[in-house]
Amino acid sequence: MTETVTNVSAYGNWVSPRLILVPVFLAVISAVLIVISPYFLIPTGVFLLIAGYFLYARHLFSPTGGNIQEQVCSVVMEKLDWDGQGRALDIGCGSGALTIQIAKKYPNAKVAGIDYWGGMWGYSEGACQRNASQEDVADRVTFQKASASSLPFGDEEFDAVVSNLVFHEVKDTSNKVSLIKEALRVLKKGGTFTFQDLFHIRHFYGTPEDLLTTIKSWGVREVEFVDTRALPFIPTALKLPFMLGTVGLMTGVK
Repeated sequence: MTETVTNVSAYGNWVSPRLILVPVFLAVISAVLIVISPYFLIPTGVFLLIAGYFLYARHLFSPTGGNIQEQVCSVVMEKLDWDGQGRALDIGCGSGALTIQIAKKYPNAKVAGIDYWGGMWGYSEGACQRNASQEDVADRVTFQKASASSLPFGDEEFDAVVSNLVFHEVKDTSNKVSLIKEALRVLKKGGTFTFQDLFHIRHFYGTPEDLLTTIKSWGVREVEFVDTRALPFIPTALKLPFMLGTVGLMTGVK
């Protein structure tokens, strides 16, 4: 069983409070305007439904709700076929949750996490370092600011490389497939990888079958696709396209 982090509240939630507060604010404005026209009842109701949905989704992702966020992250760990010897890289580490999971599961490993940080989630390098200290793995993990499009490492530096729901967020390139190639560049020949992202979005990746063919054409020894969105722990409410309805996973050996 995958060892999980203990200080789950420190790792944030994939549903930003802004996604709840903004529609609530708009609903209040629309409600005030009802005195001008009853037609404002419609947008008021719509904004409240949007806020209610994201509030429910945030609950499902949280450790006190469905804990879906940690379960999705754990799929990456479960599919990483690695003996834990050597160095691992977590691309887009966010608040450090996956980086720290790897360090806790593999006590002999050194783990690096990179992220560009900033944005609506409020993640930071400092938060990653605090979380690593609280989980007693600070001596085996490092964090640095970098983009997934240009990793600050040489070829074949790592024995394992992972990434969880990051590539689609990278702003400095529209070619998301190139991010996978860059991630594999720093992986040793014979090293293992697991990348989870919105692999069902065709304008990013084509079909999963197309992507598999492309990755194999780079000389990757083994690669398979896992349809994360179909896993039984994901509730129907989170299978919408803008939530987890397009998530898949590529895993294999270089």
